[in-house]
Amino acid sequence: MAAGLEVADIFRRHGEGYRQTHDVHLGRVERRVMSAVERCRTARLGGHVQQCQDCATLRIAYNSCRNRHCPKCQGQASRDWLAARQADLLPVGYFHVVFTLPQQVAAIAFQNKNAVYTILFRAVAETLRKLAADPRHLGAEIGFIAVLHSWGQNLHYHPHIHCIVPGGGLSFDQSRWVACRASFFMPVRVLSRLFRRLFLDELKQTYDRGQLQFFGDIAGLASPAAFNRTVKEARRVDWIVYAKPPFAGPEQVLAYLGRYTHRIAISNSRLVSIDGDRVTFRWKGYRTGGKQKLMTLDAHEFIRRFLLHTVPDGFHRIRHYGLLANGHRQLKRKRSFRRAWSSMEVKGLRIRQPVF
Repeated sequence: MAAGLEVADIFRRHGEGYRQTHDVHLGRVERRVMSAVERCRTARLGGHVQQCQDCATLRIAYNSCRNRHCPKCQGQASRDWLAARQADLLPVGYFHVVFTLPQQVAAIAFQNKNAVYTILFRAVAETLRKLAADPRHLGAEIGFIAVLHSWGQNLHYHPHIHCIVPGGGLSFDQSRWVACRASFFMPVRVLSRLFRRLFLDELKQTYDRGQLQFFGDIAGLASPAAFNRTVKEARRVDWIVYAKPPFAGPEQVLAYLGRYTHRIAISNSRLVSIDGDRVTFRWKGYRTGGKQKLMTLDAHEFIRRFLLHTVPDGFHRIRHYGLLANGHRQLKRKRSFRRAWSSMEVKGLRIRQPVF
């Protein structure tokens, strides 16, 4: 990798040309993201001078843009967030569950990010809570953290939600901790079908209220017949829900969260070179066993793909539900800790308890 190569370098070299070429299609959010990344830690944002008291050497420290899409500004944000979450971890196994939108719906999501992302979060949350509450599966109130991602390794648009879920929950009378099996959360086929139904039902209701817009390649979906046809097709395909094996412990959960919660479409570390108007970066081909490959794109295409993954102003990409919801997190967390520790003690496991 070229020394110090950054997404900002690509934007500074080719951003103005991209703006001129795509002026009609660039929205306010995309323009602001480009400007922030270009100006981050440069004299354009100002800064302050630091001087060594021993040798009087001066160093200029320029200000950060703090934009959530900027590769340079997410490290500290991630560390601060993780420090606040450390106290929330329960002494149980954690599962990683991923909910993905199929291609038939992804195009609608891209043109209606605020509305469809909101539906996506609600459908995921309701799916997990409803099935966990069912005595046939767990029969308990659970909590989880959900994180929205919209990219694959090749920067194509691929909206999905990652969920970190403790392996159990509080009984409904809150008297005991109900643990799921050590290596099994809930059946993914059942999760997938309920998720599909809840999402499509709410998407249809949103369309019927006139709250979706369509243009370009999918402008025809403004017709009720065409939209209903698309929804019908989406109901016939299997929706991908993937439940990964549980983490080894709280430290591994934190390490994972640090990689995922404040991740953006591509980090500076994956960039390999900028050669004229060509950008080369590393990516993993998961269909070939995660083998690392190189991809070279025209600079404008690289910028286009990067900007696919901007999120609307004020939209929260990280959300907490159930036992981990912000409204009553402290009370429910204490109860969950006590019940979970009691459960561990019954099994003869020794775990150091926190001080509340």
